[in-house]
Amino acid sequence: MSIRKITRLPENDMTNGWSQLLSPRTPKPALTKDIQADWVIVGGGLAGLAAARRLAENRPEDCIVVLEADQVGEGAQGRNSGFAIDSPHNVGSSMGELDAARSHVRLARTAIAYLRTQVERYGIECDWSPIGKFHAAVSEEGVRTTLKPTLQVLESLKEPHEWLDGKALHDKLGFKHFRAGIYTPGTVLLNPAGLSRGLADNMPANVTVYEKTPVLSLQQGDGVTLETPGGKVHAGKMILAVNVFAEQFGFYSGKLMPMAAHASLTRCLTESEQRELGGVASWGLTPANAFVGITMRRTNDQRILIRQHMTYAPNLRSDDESRRRVRLEHKTLFDERFPNLRNVEMEHTWTGFICLSRNGSPGFGQLAPNIYSAVCQNGVGLTKGTISGMLVADMACGVDNPLIADMQALGQPDALPPRPFLDVGVRARLAWELWRHRAEA
Repeated sequence: MSIRKITRLPENDMTNGWSQLLSPRTPKPALTKDIQADWVIVGGGLAGLAAARRLAENRPEDCIVVLEADQVGEGAQGRNSGFAIDSPHNVGSSMGELDAARSHVRLARTAIAYLRTQVERYGIECDWSPIGKFHAAVSEEGVRTTLKPTLQVLESLKEPHEWLDGKALHDKLGFKHFRAGIYTPGTVLLNPAGLSRGLADNMPANVTVYEKTPVLSLQQGDGVTLETPGGKVHAGKMILAVNVFAEQFGFYSGKLMPMAAHASLTRCLTESEQRELGGVASWGLTPANAFVGITMRRTNDQRILIRQHMTYAPNLRSDDESRRRVRLEHKTLFDERFPNLRNVEMEHTWTGFICLSRNGSPGFGQLAPNIYSAVCQNGVGLTKGTISGMLVADMACGVDNPLIADMQALGQPDALPPRPFLDVGVRARLAWELWRHRAEA
């Protein structure tokens, strides 16, 4: 029997702009006593919530418990840009990469359909908008090295798409900045905090979600025992859905990279500002280079989202001064793209922490007797988090789901260099990416 102490816990501030747009919500109560369960899921993000729901579908008589260290929707699951992306981009056209792209489509569309079912069934207020997205490049190099190969993949897969050059793209977006783009219709845009809250608040009857309930220790033996500030959970099996915090539980040590992604939302545009902007009423755009470029949205309530500035964040912390600097940077980027809207201010600025692996593979599968994981979504948490949670629940229940093979084919995270060499290497690589692809900024 082994006991592992958890020494680092999430510390989320209350700056998440998506949450600020929602109506007030009373969190689920924290755990206050010792309990027994058949299953315990650590992490109330998209993977954890999907795993809980799938377990309830597979085992309706079992007792299932979800432990969330903070409030649902305040972690990474509620801080992303709100893109549920179905079609592949930034991939090559070799046979192996085409097979991987087909797998990506199967996994992503299964996740989106699963989420859509819950949104419609429970009337979840998350601004669910199945309007597709634009994938755009600023430079000729970006068009040649990213958009053209993506176009070839979409054509090979017979996926619906529209190529937009220059003015055609500008007319859609309402501003000039990008050289060309590809529109794909299958992406859903949404408020991720609203989605997370709604999923947690509409769980099956045999699932109990405890919020503000961090895990302080893990004891492995005959099943697992998790200690929290208010009580213990004894469970036969555990699913770990905590992304980079998986290392705290003794798994994937030296294999997960924590990165900070920063975003801002403007105030609502006035009617005159909307007319000045022009373009379609709502849209989402992903950049050809995710590390250098800018993810943008025009929301249904007429705000502009700017997400840019990704940094290595081994301490998993943010502060007011860093957010102040980010807000100024985002305002500058906004003014450069929308010179006629300089009076529009950034109303919310926040930081979210994402988990990357060196080779882009997830932490999926069985880790030990009675312990499974669905971690490391590599920045595509809405779809990959959802599908990994669903499939790890099927795996743990012995359900024969052919999509499990698609997940397993993505591999496992590679080992990283030890710190401090890792810190130096990651920061040097980010600096090189910023300089090399500066034309995409």
